[in-house]
Amino acid sequence: MAERSVLTPTTAHAAPAATAPRGTVTLPVQNALTRLPVRSEDRTGYERTKFKHWVDADKDGCNTRAEVLKAEAVVAPEQGASCRLSGGAWFSPYDDRFIEGPGGLDIDHLVPLAEAWDSGASDWSAKEREAYANDLGDDRALIAVSAASNRSKADQDPSTWLPPADGYRCQYVTDWVADKMRWRLSVDAGEQAALAEVLDNCPDAPVTVTLAR
Repeated sequence: MAERSVLTPTTAHAAPAATAPRGTVTLPVQNALTRLPVRSEDRTGYERTKFKHWVDADKDGCNTRAEVLKAEAVVAPEQGASCRLSGGAWFSPYDDRFIEGPGGLDIDHLVPLAEAWDSGASDWSAKEREAYANDLGDDRALIAVSAASNRSKADQDPSTWLPPADGYRCQYVTDWVADKMRWRLSVDAGEQAALAEVLDNCPDAPVTVTLAR
């Protein structure tokens, strides 16, 4: 997968109806960070099952995981019955390596489900949480990465985890800010400080965000 541009992010995946555009905003990323509300986080009541994920929103036989794998492959996989994928190759930007075959990949929620819950999703409806967990409307939201890097990250925010590949960190925190802005999520003080620290060493590039809610 080619590195994504912070200037003109694409929307290569088909967006489910629940995430239809509600307006588009373009801001320099550091300005976008200042627009995110700062609030303490609370994980009370969180369960992963409250975010129904890997659905087949467009009923084409391929669930969200498969759609991301197909869209982000650098060598297209073979697609068999029931959208079973085999072969193919992917680039995992978190750890700067290529992976052959889908078995070594996870689909990462850039802003993890637990972090989204902490940041405002606890107040959403079940349908809104399902739309978030299967967000194919913005290619920054879900990303195919090595299983090892995804499991190292788990549900951490940038104050405690950044991609091992130093060259991807500006992209990562820029996308994090964009994803939080898209879903009107908050940041906590430590998270805001960590994002600002990384962005101080990055181009203050514009990000374009289509609001999901």
